[in-house]
Amino acid sequence: QVQLVESGGGLVQPGGSLRLSCVASGFTFSKYAMRWYRQAPGKERELVAVIISAGGSTNYADSVKGRFTISRDNAKNTVNLQMNSLKPEDTAVYYCNAAWAYYNYWGQGTQVTVSS
Repeated sequence: QVQLVESGGGLVQPGGSLRLSCVASGFTFSKYAMRWYRQAPGKERELVAVIISAGGSTNYADSVKGRFTISRDNAKNTVNLQMNSLKPEDTAVYYCNAAWAYYNYWGQGTQVTVSS
């Protein structure tokens, strides 16, 4: 059974940090590009960060560039999103996504709330 399980969300003050993790199982993790998406209330789903299957090549939405870092550990079937200098506009449900060819798998999401 394919599973992507996110963790690490929560409530944080503006300027604070959180680290999200996504643990994958049920597929060949090392073949897949991994992505983090987010969706805020009343907003469209937004691609936040991408890392290729082997790592080493990443891309970020302009809104998070310089503040967020995506990484992966293929030996642990895990992708992470380090989020620093958080802003209220980062508040959203964050989703882990695995993509290879026509295959796409999604996690259940984890809530991140940035508020004072």
